[in-house]
Amino acid sequence: MKHRQNTAATPPRHTQIQQAIELLQIILTQGGRPADKHMEAYFRQHRNMGGRDRGFVAETVYGCLRRRRFLEYLAQDTSSEALVLAYLLATQGWSARALTEAGFEGAVDALAARARTLDKSALPLEVRTDLPNWLLERLLAQLGESEIIALADALNQPAPVDLRVNTLKADRDTVARRLAEESFPVEPTSYSPSGLRRNERTPLFNSASFKEGLFEIQDEGSQLLSLLLEPRRREMVVDFCAGAGGKTLHLGALMANTGTLYAFDTSPKRLEGMKPRLIRAGLDTVRMITITHERDVRVQRLHGKIDRVLVDAPCSGTGTLRRNPDIKWREINLPEIIATQQRILAAAAKLLKPGGRLVYATCSLLTEENEDVVSDFLAQHPGFHALPVQDILARRQIHIDNSNGADGALRLYPHRHGTDGFYAAVLERDKIEGSK
Repeated sequence: MKHRQNTAATPPRHTQIQQAIELLQIILTQGGRPADKHMEAYFRQHRNMGGRDRGFVAETVYGCLRRRRFLEYLAQDTSSEALVLAYLLATQGWSARALTEAGFEGAVDALAARARTLDKSALPLEVRTDLPNWLLERLLAQLGESEIIALADALNQPAPVDLRVNTLKADRDTVARRLAEESFPVEPTSYSPSGLRRNERTPLFNSASFKEGLFEIQDEGSQLLSLLLEPRRREMVVDFCAGAGGKTLHLGALMANTGTLYAFDTSPKRLEGMKPRLIRAGLDTVRMITITHERDVRVQRLHGKIDRVLVDAPCSGTGTLRRNPDIKWREINLPEIIATQQRILAAAAKLLKPGGRLVYATCSLLTEENEDVVSDFLAQHPGFHALPVQDILARRQIHIDNSNGADGALRLYPHRHGTDGFYAAVLERDKIEGSK
């Protein structure tokens, strides 16, 4: 197996490697919360770590999570230390000598020899793709082996940093120029008209442009979901699963800070995190509402009054494995997730006026969470019909190949489109009940 030789002047120190091993061990054994939360807690406990140390540890841990099955296969060991050393040798090009000098001896020479001679083409498919069996089986049935390999190769790479320009304050060219002046060069995204991309991870939150509210961090695929809703000025719009508000902010900008935009979520903490973002963005039309569940009385009061609803449903997150590789190794109760999606979609649809539009979206790659949920909804709600996403995107001069099937839904994949994996269906309530 080929790998690049790391020619950096300073090889990793023992402390750096040991901290990566410790953090990986915590993530793999303690579970219960996402890897990034474990990482934040670990860094808080080790405040003496410098920025370079944190960068090395974070990159190494995420790399091990992405390539866990391959690293276990290569190391013939499942311990955190074996995974980290295998990662540094096989994917980062560190030599056995460098690791030995850093204080890690033992089986390093044998591990380096296996990394040099491994025939990647002969690996079992689950090792080649670094996917858990439950996910591999489902994706194989949906896409086939050759496309699974291409998809897995993309999922096992770090995601770029995508920005969404806040069009309430500036246009894309202006923000790109400002960031270049601050030594953060960016490129326009391929599809989103307000998107910019940076392939290098840098502290953009410290930039003057960010502090002035000129952009937010948001994957390009996520940006397209708000565009599918096509919210208009002075409408009443609901972001049903708002979270910390990334799409809420985009919807508010598309509405030119007019009308009323409701942000629902079951977590007051997540909604609280939206407040400084709204201030920075210059949005004052958003009403944040904490609900206990999708049938909350505060939801019911708006039945039949809303023009447009975005349902970015809670899901398995399998489309975000570039950013959240630990999802692969966590237990996921898929039937429970699907039941929640079905309930939320049915409840959100009741908000719409006749002629109103709903976008149902997930960051999942799985048919069960996407097409099956929408098909089931349409079968039970004859007063709704699907709209082809290509027609909506074309109105904004956005053309995406290989993104939709016969049902007209949007399907985005990292290996095809360079975005996270997304699904979106656009549903419209009939103007006259029962008509098409």
